[in-house]
Amino acid sequence: MSLFSLIVVLLLEQVRPLPYQQFVRGPLAQLADFLEGHFNAGDHRQGALAWLLAVVSLTLFSGLVFFVLYKLNPLLAWAWNVFVLYLTMGFRQFSHYYTDIQLALRMGDVPHARQLFAEWRGRPADGLSSAEIARLSIEEALVASHRHVFGVLVWFVLLPGPCGAVLYRVASFLFERWGKRQGAEFGDFGTFAQQCFVIIDWLPLRVTAAGFAIVGNFEDAIYCWRMQADKWPDDGLGIVLASGAGALGVRLGMPVVEGGEVADRAEIGTGDEADVDFMQSAVGLVWRALVLWLLLLLLLGLASLVGG
Repeated sequence: MSLFSLIVVLLLEQVRPLPYQQFVRGPLAQLADFLEGHFNAGDHRQGALAWLLAVVSLTLFSGLVFFVLYKLNPLLAWAWNVFVLYLTMGFRQFSHYYTDIQLALRMGDVPHARQLFAEWRGRPADGLSSAEIARLSIEEALVASHRHVFGVLVWFVLLPGPCGAVLYRVASFLFERWGKRQGAEFGDFGTFAQQCFVIIDWLPLRVTAAGFAIVGNFEDAIYCWRMQADKWPDDGLGIVLASGAGALGVRLGMPVVEGGEVADRAEIGTGDEADVDFMQSAVGLVWRALVLWLLLLLLLGLASLVGG
């Protein structure tokens, strides 16, 4: 059931992309703001209670609906799986910007590429060169593929029904919404969201990195993973970025000038400087990694049938 649900969602998303802001991000933002407004007094325990109310309740609800539908008809439960996966994962959350940026760079229209990249990240991209836009776009795409595809996939497989997909999506959103916020007024309210997501994302980070290594340049990917991942301090994402850079044979990271200030970033990866051709290679890397895990799910399904 898991394999066929994933395949249908991937096909459905290519035919009719989900308006993510309208159907997922917007409602989750309203829920997060409601809980923050009623619980946030700057205390860690209040943040923990709000997180549990959001994540556990939505996860259990998705599982309860799945089991009720399964009792009625397994096809209804499968359809619920597809619906929830359609809401919680997908390439289209980032691929349209990435494709448009790639096309603009290939046409030599760097100003338009800057504009698209600024819209994608929600902050200015003035002064970025073609190589810097390509490099930063590859980084964003590798991270987005992890957060919107592989992370969801791992937990979807581990937990029954669509529970894992809901768990990862809501926990990831609250980490971005609460876990990264600082300031005296916000206090320690987001600490629990940050701590929980580090635990939840521990295995998916390594699954994503391993997939990139297997379908890319394995030796360079493992070397960069071991030697460079710790240089990237952002929430363990250095594992994904280092493995992806090594698998592609491209150099990522490195300082860039953003908003008139130099962002000091460690160099990760090995090989050549990023360009528009490497952007296309990154797309191939992500798709090959996805096909790899789909094949593994197929083999596991066949093994369970034979064993049964």
